[in-house]
Amino acid sequence: CHSFCDENNQRIGLQRHSEYVSAYNIHVNGVLHCRVRYSQLLGLHEQIKKEYGNNVVPAFPPKRIFTLTPAEVEQRREQLEKYMQAGEKGLSVTETSRLGSVSIQLTPFSRQNETQQIPTEEVPLEIYLSNGHKVKVNILTSDQTEDVLEAVALKLDLPDDLVGYFSLFLVREGVDGGLTFIRKLQEFELPYVSVTSLRSSDFHIILRKSYWDTAYDSNVMENRVGLNLLYTQTVSDIERGWILVNKDQHRQLKSLQEKGSKKELIRLGQTLKYFGYIKFDPCITDFPEKGCHVIVSAGNNELNFHVKLPNEQMKEGSFKVTRMRCWRVTSSVSRSPQNAVCDVKLELAFEYLMSKNRLQWVTITSPQAIMMSICLQSMVDELMVKKSGGSITKMLRKRHNGSLHRSDSQQAVKSPPILDSPDSNREQVVKLSTKLSSVSLRGITASNSANDISGSDFHGNYAFEGIGDDDL
Repeated sequence: CHSFCDENNQRIGLQRHSEYVSAYNIHVNGVLHCRVRYSQLLGLHEQIKKEYGNNVVPAFPPKRIFTLTPAEVEQRREQLEKYMQAGEKGLSVTETSRLGSVSIQLTPFSRQNETQQIPTEEVPLEIYLSNGHKVKVNILTSDQTEDVLEAVALKLDLPDDLVGYFSLFLVREGVDGGLTFIRKLQEFELPYVSVTSLRSSDFHIILRKSYWDTAYDSNVMENRVGLNLLYTQTVSDIERGWILVNKDQHRQLKSLQEKGSKKELIRLGQTLKYFGYIKFDPCITDFPEKGCHVIVSAGNNELNFHVKLPNEQMKEGSFKVTRMRCWRVTSSVSRSPQNAVCDVKLELAFEYLMSKNRLQWVTITSPQAIMMSICLQSMVDELMVKKSGGSITKMLRKRHNGSLHRSDSQQAVKSPPILDSPDSNREQVVKLSTKLSSVSLRGITASNSANDISGSDFHGNYAFEGIGDDDL
């Protein structure tokens, strides 16, 4: 979930027995989502425990009989933060509802509109497609991500069984037209509240495919609307320079576009470098040297690095997700003398198997660190489903409302303009983890990190356990 309580326990204007009630700021992907009380989080914990048992969630901070001292308030905040971030030793509470067929009502997280002081009413909301075309849907301000996604599907005539292949992303558009992906909207999030609370026209919500394996493109392309969505995304990524093409490839793509050969264009795009990748803003890494400027891209089960070394030399390299033993996201806040928040620094660090018996930590300092972590987790999820012989449909959101009724006024996905000139399944082998006697996958006791923290703060990577000599 990548949620955490704010650095300081906030007090809000609610009174009970002449005392102020403490509330905690819950951040989702680094952005304030809502404010909740301890009792509300405890109620959610009890609900999950009742539905799935004690072993599903980590220990919850205990109730206290007497009024908390300032030190105890801070201790509870830290305990709640660890509870929210629990990974290896428990499941994130906002993801627990996906475990079974019974849906958990995440009541504390539905207070987003109250926190942002936005009344519940019917409003229009514009959802952008990859080519900049807008789809306007009428929703309630209290509608969650799934509700908005369904409304967009209705407007586009996208079949219900394909809706789960797409997600809504919050993006920021730069002055040059470039897109910065802020985060993938969570199921319990209120898209209208999320985008309007930012109070800037630079932010909007975009519809984009939410899977990585290009083999699933064939499923989507069987439908006219799905084909158009993949087509516009492919063309847009080429125009942005996210997909690399040479002159000959560009001529072929332009010819296919002029002919309206959308499937052929997508299939050609699948052969190009960085097809389906998400490109992040320039940031800083400590690999191969500390303080290097880097452009990170996520796709094809890897993080790709374009690194600018201190001597101005450029190098490119890739880190396969299967060779990441674990990773973590950390944040630090610098404050002014007046105790006002000045800057929040986010870091993604992953422990990587550089060669046999040699693990090394690689750190990326970026405001998009949480988005990178979400990309890694979704790649691992797909790999594990494939490894178990399952289907991506197991990962897709279950549709609770039955078949969708199409509106009489259907809105087609328009084709983008002509392109401008562009600026195997391996057999299972002996697990490598059995050869690394100094490494404990579950305890995560061995580390090259100078500032190592407890194992519960890590995202353990189950895909790493199947790595073998052929992968090195």
